[in-house]
Amino acid sequence: MNSHSADRKVTIQLEINEERYERDILASDILLDVLRDKIGLTGAKPGCLNGDCGACTVIINKQPMKSCLMLAIEAIDSEILTIEGLKNTPIQRAFVEHFAFQCGYCTSGFIMICQALLLNDRNPSPEKIETWLSSNICRCTGYKEIEKAIYSVIENVNIKNQTNQ
Repeated sequence: MNSHSADRKVTIQLEINEERYERDILASDILLDVLRDKIGLTGAKPGCLNGDCGACTVIINKQPMKSCLMLAIEAIDSEILTIEGLKNTPIQRAFVEHFAFQCGYCTSGFIMICQALLLNDRNPSPEKIETWLSSNICRCTGYKEIEKAIYSVIENVNIKNQTNQ
């Protein structure tokens, strides 16, 4: 790769929240900037811009990804889900019911990490929940309300499963 390839404009297509978007970007553009500045989806937030805080978390192919660490061109042929793509999910309702937010800046990242966890494991262990939540940082409040929110979703899923048996 020569020194000018990162400055090269490319046209990409991304599948975001089950919609196709075509945009001209620089090969060096990170996914977070494309989501926010080129597509207008501002739910993923810039925080640390080095992958530590998790405010920019999105779900790519059912896995959580910090969009500040991924080039947009790496997301071609992937299913991208942002907070805007969630529509009144159980985890969103649980965050409201359990007051699992304070200033709100990190909330979308936490909701996305919780959603990804539940997509991959309907009944995660407490250790797994703690590990997944540790990938995001909230500077305003403790994590107890977030944990209560995710446990309430797990409990409701388990109750529904028992009722359907």
